[in-house]
Amino acid sequence: MPRRVCLSVPAADPRRTAKAGALGADEVVFDLEDSVPPEEKARGREFVRSLAWERTGANAAVRVNAVGTPWCHEDIIACAENPLLHSIVLPKAESAHDLAFVERLLAGAEAASGRPESLRVQALIETAKGLSRVEEIAAASPRLDALVLGYADLAASLGRAQSASWESVCDRVVTAARTHDLEAIDGPHLGIADDEDFRAHLRTARAVGFDGTWVIHPCQVPAAREAFTPSEAELSHARRVLDSLAEASARGVGAVVLDGQMLDEALAVNARRVLKRAGL
Repeated sequence: MPRRVCLSVPAADPRRTAKAGALGADEVVFDLEDSVPPEEKARGREFVRSLAWERTGANAAVRVNAVGTPWCHEDIIACAENPLLHSIVLPKAESAHDLAFVERLLAGAEAASGRPESLRVQALIETAKGLSRVEEIAAASPRLDALVLGYADLAASLGRAQSASWESVCDRVVTAARTHDLEAIDGPHLGIADDEDFRAHLRTARAVGFDGTWVIHPCQVPAAREAFTPSEAELSHARRVLDSLAEASARGVGAVVLDGQMLDEALAVNARRVLKRAGL
């Protein structure tokens, strides 16, 4: 399932977790980190351990606490004990060593619990050190599915204003993800309304090359889903590109022209990505 929209909800908030799966997101990220105070961490972890989840709907993920905190290892073990979870999100990922720690802990916890499927991992890039090592992180683990850009913490780490240009940062994250065949997921817009600022953020994120985005309020889910879902025209063009190239290959023809444009493997890669984003 493509991650067009990832809705983040606090794992210790029963009111919000109860309805999260029915709001149209592709993935619900139950948060054990920033939105859960220390005194509520244990309660949030028990929720994750006992979470009942319908796998035919949105995937369920958990943002654990960062490596080096008092809660990280317990969070990861709790996730491994719930066979309905799809992935964990590792915040403040800063090196390949962080991913290696998570991978080894998951391997042992999954073996102990008899988990039938391996948990996938997503890495949140939200510190200066993590950004400087994003290529290393992207190559660090076969469990890794996605890189997620976290603007708020990264802005604080860099001493950068939220209003500053993020183009070069986005380019680094997207390039690292593409190099290692990972999804590139944009971080949440800090506003909670579905307004023009939010929609402008979505347009920029898609233009940069992100595959999807996090949102922090349910009202933002429909607009985000629409922004990252290919239109019928885009899907039609993608199919025509691939069909034309396949037909030319079958005939042994090297050069292919479609609608006045020369087709090549680069356009085929983009066409496959469009279909994948639509879940095809």
